[in-house]
Amino acid sequence: MISIQDYLKKQGYNVAIDETTKHIDKWLSWYQGYVKDFHHYTVYNGIETIDKDRYTLGMGKTICEDWANLLLNEKVEIYTGTSFDKQLENVFEYNSFRVKGNQLIELAFALGTGAFVEYLDADSKVVIDYIRAGMIFPLSWDNGYVNECAFGSMRERDGKKQYYIQIHKQGGKGIYIIENHIVNAESGAELDLDEGMLSEVDTGVSIPLFQIITPNIVNNIDLDSPYGISVFANAISQLKGCDIVFDSYINEFDLGKKRIMVPLSMAQVHMGADGVVKPVFDKNDTVFYAIPGGRDGEGKLDTFDPLIRADEHDKGINKALGLLSFKCGMGTGRYKFENGVVKTATEVISDKSDLYQSLKKHEIVLNNALTGMVKAIGQLHETEIDKVNIDFDDSIIQDKETERQTDKGDIAIGAMTLLEYRMKWYQEDETTAASKINEPADVVL
Repeated sequence: MISIQDYLKKQGYNVAIDETTKHIDKWLSWYQGYVKDFHHYTVYNGIETIDKDRYTLGMGKTICEDWANLLLNEKVEIYTGTSFDKQLENVFEYNSFRVKGNQLIELAFALGTGAFVEYLDADSKVVIDYIRAGMIFPLSWDNGYVNECAFGSMRERDGKKQYYIQIHKQGGKGIYIIENHIVNAESGAELDLDEGMLSEVDTGVSIPLFQIITPNIVNNIDLDSPYGISVFANAISQLKGCDIVFDSYINEFDLGKKRIMVPLSMAQVHMGADGVVKPVFDKNDTVFYAIPGGRDGEGKLDTFDPLIRADEHDKGINKALGLLSFKCGMGTGRYKFENGVVKTATEVISDKSDLYQSLKKHEIVLNNALTGMVKAIGQLHETEIDKVNIDFDDSIIQDKETERQTDKGDIAIGAMTLLEYRMKWYQEDETTAASKINEPADVVL
């Protein structure tokens, strides 16, 4: 089977393949919660070595879910302040943007890179594709900004695996051209395009119909790479720490039950295939442990009944969570292990906190991507968008209802006008807000 990178190289494209891409599978494993060379281990039970799997808190996914919910939730407002907003909302609804956009942010923070891609379908409706790392292949970039890019995906038709590859490149005068390719994944041969699909589309626009999303973190794996890195790329040791302590916590209860030390001389035995006599009991049953004679050397049954260190493990897990949270830009108090589960802090935070500063930093990249996406949607609707407003949810630092009540108080004392109030809280332009001021039922102080 050929790779998409191989196909693009044969087509003469300079595909970005650097050290960063080699880490994507590892980040994916931590996001999925099972890293084979870490979570799988062996232990000796007194007779033979058996395979075990380490318990996990799954914090790789939790961290990324949390960032996605902080950055792109239902409270985030995206609008132009023009009549185009109705069409924009229709596009978002048609593409389940509120759900899939959030999911893309989660994956981008897990794998380092994600992308929005816009195009018109056969019914001339704007489609937004949500592309994760592993399917994104930058072709040209300048100072970290990707100018041209290919996007690939695997699919199956008539029992055969195929690649669908879409290439966004710049033609004359910087106008973007989109190429569509369907390739046999085994041979690399070009296949016929789907009905209604054009091999090449001249977009007629000089802005890209794709936007790259990455966590706003310097890629310290390859400083010149167009790819981003996972939000937990530099916190793998802390992810391991969380799972080591949690695994010990679970095993403390599992192994803390009363045990029976069974002398080999007293255990029921049978002749093995290799001619060796072995005791008969479930090798995975940790209640029994075979020893060469009793603990006092007289060959009698003995018991082992240790104390369970629950409090110590609770403290250990919380320490590990604090370190992980800090390394992922959320400060040290974001998570707490309580009553056997990880809980997320919900209290209002300071605008000087680590979490708030990291959030504002990530919003810069997301703001640029969302602005580019809206302008691209406008181009596909043959509408020029001059300004895009992105109002991110800042309720983690200030309760919205409290802020609204404060603004109402400012109106009462003349420190704020009704015009300013409507423009802020109803997302109206100045003309619309002014026309509503004479309708007192709309604003209740």
